[in-house]
Amino acid sequence: MKIPRPISNLLMLASGLWLLANHAAAQVSLTPPGAAAPPAASKPAAKPKPKPAATATPKPPAPAATVTPAPTPDDPNADYVYAAYQRGQYKTAFDLATKRVAEKGDPKAMAMLGELYANALGVKRDYDKAIDWFRRAADAGDREGMFALAMLRLSGRGGANGGEDAAKLLASSAKLGSAKAAYNLALLYIAGEVLPRDLTRAAELLRVAADAGNPEAQYALATFYKEGTGVPKDVEKSVRLLQAASLADNAEAEVEYAIALYNGTGTPKNQPAAVALLRKAAKQNNPIAQNRLAWVLSTPQGTLEDRIEGLKWHIVAKTAGKGDPMLDDAFTNLSPADRAKADAGARQWLGTK
Repeated sequence: MKIPRPISNLLMLASGLWLLANHAAAQVSLTPPGAAAPPAASKPAAKPKPKPAATATPKPPAPAATVTPAPTPDDPNADYVYAAYQRGQYKTAFDLATKRVAEKGDPKAMAMLGELYANALGVKRDYDKAIDWFRRAADAGDREGMFALAMLRLSGRGGANGGEDAAKLLASSAKLGSAKAAYNLALLYIAGEVLPRDLTRAAELLRVAADAGNPEAQYALATFYKEGTGVPKDVEKSVRLLQAASLADNAEAEVEYAIALYNGTGTPKNQPAAVALLRKAAKQNNPIAQNRLAWVLSTPQGTLEDRIEGLKWHIVAKTAGKGDPMLDDAFTNLSPADRAKADAGARQWLGTK
């Protein structure tokens, strides 16, 4: 038995722009001097629907019940503003950033103030002030400020011509090495609304972001190579990119890579590894993974425990709209007691009685 691949649709790739534009305010991620941006995480979705890199950055930690005071800024090379931000000490970060802007005109501190205002961290949310600070940081050459401002402009904030302004900002941020900016600029070229549709240019930008370790870009570029979109078709390159994105916990890539491993497509067949990867993605609440795992576990050759687990994931996937009449038939020979076990497991997973 071969696992069926998820249906591919290039237009769904560009549909991530809706998410990008409508959730930009809470997606800004700041990076201290000399540090790499944190890797993006992925939200489960139908393949291929990579999310904008802006969505991928971890949310700042909530303040702890007992907070350790931030160190006194005595080392000019240490980023105490970002350290306070990471600790959830947003008021301290705001005060330190304000002081650093006043004393040194530090663009990273400007971007931090924009982040705090945009996300109501330690201060009341004020998009006008956030845009102003991000603009000042961007004008001073800060790539994170450029990226954050682009996200807000795409969300429709800050006046007319937001898309054009955002495209320019993303291009400038990408030139300065922002993988997130390169990825989101690629999405604009795929969508063909703000910028002329150019899949070759999109592939180039995805490659830049993928080489920098962005898992969403790795997954999207894998889709391009699999389908020969904007690049020559190359299944083996596609699988290598899927493997890289899977290592970064991108659930969509985990599903695709697991299917390749199970079927032996572009990589040596390794069905135990494929099943383990499908289980991982299923537990990340990816409905396609849940459906494909149910397929794998539904075979008569599997153990009874496997088939009960398979029915459980089939039931879970159905609640997410991934029903499968063929799987309904595959589990008909389970006893009422075993079906009750699977149903109980599904209810426990879904948190229902």
